[in-house]
Amino acid sequence: MDIRVDTVRKEFSHYPALNDVSLEVKSSELIALLGPSGSGKTTLLRLIAGLEMPTAGRIFFGDEDASSKTVQERNVGFVFQAYALFRNMTVLDNISFGLKVRPRATRPPKAEIRRRAMELLELVQLGGLEKRFPQQLSGGQRQRVALARALAIEPRVLLLDEPFGALDAQVRKELRKWLREIHDRTGHTTVFVTHDQEEALELADRLVVMSQGKIEQVGTPDDVYDRPNSPFVFSFIGESSSIPVSVENHELWVGGRAIGLPAPNDAAGAAKLFFRPHDVELVDDGAALAGVVVASRRVGGTRRVELEIGGLPERVEIDLPFDHPAGEKSRIAFRPKRWRVFPQG
Repeated sequence: MDIRVDTVRKEFSHYPALNDVSLEVKSSELIALLGPSGSGKTTLLRLIAGLEMPTAGRIFFGDEDASSKTVQERNVGFVFQAYALFRNMTVLDNISFGLKVRPRATRPPKAEIRRRAMELLELVQLGGLEKRFPQQLSGGQRQRVALARALAIEPRVLLLDEPFGALDAQVRKELRKWLREIHDRTGHTTVFVTHDQEEALELADRLVVMSQGKIEQVGTPDDVYDRPNSPFVFSFIGESSSIPVSVENHELWVGGRAIGLPAPNDAAGAAKLFFRPHDVELVDDGAALAGVVVASRRVGGTRRVELEIGGLPERVEIDLPFDHPAGEKSRIAFRPKRWRVFPQG
């Protein structure tokens, strides 16, 4: 099921939570809405679900205008961060609930409801737990039940709002892999909201990066990570360092010195250089950036050092091999291997 969001605006008490947002989601695609708190990602998800109605603009499911249709009419499956399971119902009854409350004309027979629920229990790897109650399950198991319940109604679209936000890091990692496998097996058009960059990069076919009620960039994880189109996207997706520079004679300068980075297509004048801490090379001579180590810490198998570069107000972070001998007050010269330059202002 294709989804098309066409110039949608949503206001709450005259405050614009979404500003003329347009987005196309392809059938069977897994899309991540990613952004900081207040960016509008959950509002957009709730508009797609039918839990909110747009102030302006339209939402299409396929060729059908669904803008004024209810959640039930849209036939969406929704998974919340807090599970929203019925505590007084067994796992089997929770999964079956959406089918049992259908109007009589569209309600499957009891045997069919049970068969479908049991199949879904196996799909979400909870076979044998159908008689347990939610409080007898772990957080990860409860979230699997919530997903099975959403899938039971055979939704046209599956929507997930911070589905793993309440779980610890190891469980989240396991469920991310599992959700991707479930998606590939079922083929649902899936939209999920997250503020976790690693989660979005690992799970999604495409990322929708949002800020202040607008979409900043849409693309594959590789596109957005390797080719961010704005300072916001570069600094929000992955770790980054930035330095004020000037573009002169088609190269980058800092403090009146060329730093060995060409800028053939950038306009002359003040700009800002962005790069990833891990994406640098150390140099012994030639034009480069150089700074003094003021702090260091271990980050996995590398050492993250903070450098003070003369004349710059902010420290810069780069990654070194863990066994690099640099200590505090050591001088290190480096150049980014990949970088982006954005005009200042």
